[in-house]
Formats: sequence, C-alpha cells, structure tokens
Amino acid sequence: MASSALMISPRKLRSDVYSYSYQNDSNTPLVISVLASLIERSMARNERIAKNCTWALSKDIRTRVFDCNEIPDMTIQSYLERIFRYTRAGPSVYLVAYVYIDRFCQANPGFRINARNVHRLLITTIMVASKYVEDMNYRNSYFARVGGLTTNELNKLELDFLFLMGFKLHVNVSVFESYCCHLEREVSIGGGYHIERTLRCAGEINSRQKEERRFNQIARIML
Repeated sequence: MASSALMISPRKLRSDVYSYSYQNDSNTPLVISVLASLIERSMARNERIAKNCTWALSKDIRTRVFDCNEIPDMTIQSYLERIFRYTRAGPSVYLVAYVYIDRFCQANPGFRINARNVHRLLITTIMVASKYVEDMNYRNSYFARVGGLTTNELNKLELDFLFLMGFKLHVNVSVFESYCCHLEREVSIGGGYHIERTLRCAGEINSRQKEERRFNQIARIML
C-alpha cells in the first residue's frame, strides 16, 4: 500500500477526479475513501442526534423506500469498493453521486442517512450519476446484482429517487468544482485521519473475511 501522505493528499484526489485512468492506475480512487468517511461521520452524527432528540428521527414516509429489512453486513468503504470493482464507474461519478446525496437530503429534510438506508441510497445515486456522467452504462439489472438488490427493487428506488429529487440532476462545472474543493478540504483539514482509519478498518474486515473463507475451505477438505 502506498504511503499515507500520498494516499490521502488533496492533489491525489483532484488527479483522480479529473484524470483517472483504469489502464494506468489499478488502485481504488481516493474519492471513494473520502466519500465513505464523510458518510460514516454523517451517520454517526445522526445517531447521536436521534438518541437525544426523538424529533430527529426520519419521519418522511416517502423516503422509507430506502430502508432495508436487515442492515447489510458490509462497511460503506467495502460497499463502494465493490461497486467500483464491478461497474468501473469513474471517480467523477462518485463526486456527482455525492452532489445528488446532498441535494436529496436538502430536498427531504426529514430524511436521515443511517445504517438501514445508506446502502440502497448509495447504489441508487451512483447508478443515476453514472447514467448522467458516463457515455456507456450497464443495465439496471446489473447494478442491482452488484448492489445486492432485485431489478424491480432498484427500478423502484431509481424512480422514487428522481421524483424526490425533483429530477434536478444537472451538475454544471462550477458546482462540480465546488464539491471537488469541498472534498479536498476534507482531506487537508484533519480529514485524513478519518479516511485512513476507514481504509484500515475496511482492510482488517477484508483480511478477516479471507481468513474465514480459507478456514471454511480447509474444513470442507478435512470433512
């Protein structure tokens, strides 16, 4: 793994967003780790507020479409890395998805990102952002498999998301640049620690999962 100074530098983030190349760079774009860190901290903040203020709980029935019955056993970092690995959506897609998440929360002030809705919100916003940014895209059915949903579920999430957003999907250059600067500040103003911790936790979880799979394989052979 590259050194932390290089891995979490603002310059590296901007380079990924504007000139990432799959042919020249096989590493996960930094914007994914920054986005994971921001969302995890937002979730932690919402949980603290919800414990102290019952009015802070999500009350908008329309947005409960994003709630899942069981909380997925996957970190935000790991989920975003999975989406990146199988869809190859460029870093700019994740930045636009962040814009959409911000707009969605502003348009629906009763909505709170939490462990029950974050995964569905992410796969939906990333798919919609990919359609907006990329020239070629996978079908909804493919995104659904990557995100752990059925095609019908993702189709409904996409439609509900668009209506709840008021179909405000356009992201001009100045807005794109402002959000890029925001993520850069997140990296430079103390955010590096949180991002590095997110990466480290995701790495530890992946290592444990590999050990469990290896143990299960050995157990099957012995049986």
